[in-house]
Order: sequence, then C-alpha cells, then structure tokens
Amino acid sequence: MRIEEELTRLVPPKETALTIGAFDGVHMGHRHLLELVKQRAQQENLLSGVVTFKHHPQSVVHPQTRIPCLNTLEERVELLRETPVDLVAVLSFTPEVARMQAQEFLSLLKKHLKMRWLIVGPDFTLGRERAGDFNLIRAEGERIGFSVASAPPFSLNGEIVSSTSIRRALALGDVARAEKLLGRHFSFTGRVVTTDKRGRSMGFPTANLSISPEAMLPADGVYATITQVAGQSFVSVTNIGTRPTFGSSEKTIETHLLNYDGDLYGQHLRLEFVQRLREERRFASTAELKAQIKKDVEKTEALLCKK
Repeated sequence: MRIEEELTRLVPPKETALTIGAFDGVHMGHRHLLELVKQRAQQENLLSGVVTFKHHPQSVVHPQTRIPCLNTLEERVELLRETPVDLVAVLSFTPEVARMQAQEFLSLLKKHLKMRWLIVGPDFTLGRERAGDFNLIRAEGERIGFSVASAPPFSLNGEIVSSTSIRRALALGDVARAEKLLGRHFSFTGRVVTTDKRGRSMGFPTANLSISPEAMLPADGVYATITQVAGQSFVSVTNIGTRPTFGSSEKTIETHLLNYDGDLYGQHLRLEFVQRLREERRFASTAELKAQIKKDVEKTEALLCKK
C-alpha cells in the first residue's frame, strides 16, 4: 500500500498531536487550527504535526469537478513549514485511499505517526463516503488509544474563513478581501513565455506568464501587483484577460514591471496581488489603450511606490 510506504518514512521520534486536511491556501483559519495543535502538543509534551495531501481529495473523488488551487503543492508545503508545527507529512491521495474506511486510515496514523491527539476543524470528515465524522473518530480513538478535539470555525469580521470564501473573493476580483482572509497577498508563480510584444511597442513592455491550469486566477481585470524575480521585488501592473482591444479570445496574464530593465524570458516570476484597479475592457484605439495604461501605472505608483 503506497500510503503506508510513505508513512514508514515519516516515523517521528515521539508521540504526536496532529491535524489533517487539504490546507489549500494555508489561510488564517488554517493557521488558527495549527496554533491550537501546537498548544495541545506543548501541554502534553508531544510533537505537533499536520497531515496534508499531494492532490486535493475532491479532485480524486470527483475528478469531473475542477477545484482551482490557491497554491501549488510546493507553495503549500513551504507555507505549512513556516507555521509553528514540528512535522509536515505529505501523503498521496489516490483512489485507493479514497476507498479506505476511516478506521483504517486512523489506525495507520496511530501506528506510524504515533498519534495521541487529533484536532480537527469544524464539519471534518474522512474515509470512504466521508463516513468518518467526529463521533466515529472519537469512538475509534477510544478503541485504539488517541484523543480527539474539534476546533471551532475561525471568523474575521463575522465571516467564516475558508478556502471557498477566498476563491469566491478572487472570482470577484476582490484581492483585498482575499488578502485579509489569507493573512497575506494572494499570489501565484509563473514562467515567462514569448509574446507578440504589443506592450513593448506601446512603451510598456510586459512579461507574459504561463501558469498551472489548476491554479486559481482572480477575475479578469487590471491589478496593482508586486513581482518577485530573482530575489528582488518590483512594483508592477498586471492584466488578466483576453486583450479585447486586439480582438483576442485567448486568456493571458501579462505584467509590466516598473523600473525594470532586462530580459525576463524563461524566468519564474511570483505575482502578489495588492489591489484591483479596473475591469478589462475594449478600447477604440491603441492610443486610447496606451493612455489608460499610463493612468494604471500612475495609480499603481501612487499606491505602492515609496515616496
């Protein structure tokens, strides 16, 4: 069994307090849960840990339903390792795992990760057909020797923080609200690919990014962003959309870095979204579009550039 093989490589030196989940976004609610896990571990002299999966369970159980990811696996693991927990266990979620009974999965965690406490989020379930609810998990804990606690929902300004609420905000282009729920700017990483260089011809050279088709994108529009490249940060203006002024139908992600002079082709850029400036729209002429881009740059400079 693949998952057991993975677990045998993760055996911790002592008993653990764990939580389990997809942790897409590693948002403020996730961080609150992980802090509770850490507190419980310290109280019981245990190691704290998080169990997450290489693929979102819903994408395996319902492959026909596409769930846009708030970050890549590598980004998610990096964010989890920045939290206070001692152990990050990344497991494969396969159809075989999806068919496992909850008791079998819990038994593996008890055996290999020395689980003594399991702290779960609200409405958490696991196992085949999501049959492993809190009552079943508690009963199994009593049987094989671990305790379980349920963390309350985490709210900001009366709104429960969840990956779904963040996706909803991004779908509306509300990157400022997404930032509050995430506890940081929403971002993604892409590789610079070749373009038709229309931006350069107008005096605003852009980098055209290719990103994972599974990645969540904010709504089409123009955004004030911060671009990370080769360890440096640059204020930037980013357009997501189809460039209707040029009659295009293919969605592109183009960013113009202010005060940058160099060739970005082939490099990986990380875009952090700070504020939506406007919706994407069709202009009557290239000159009109150029004038609007100039205004977008000036607004971004006023918003993000230090005086």
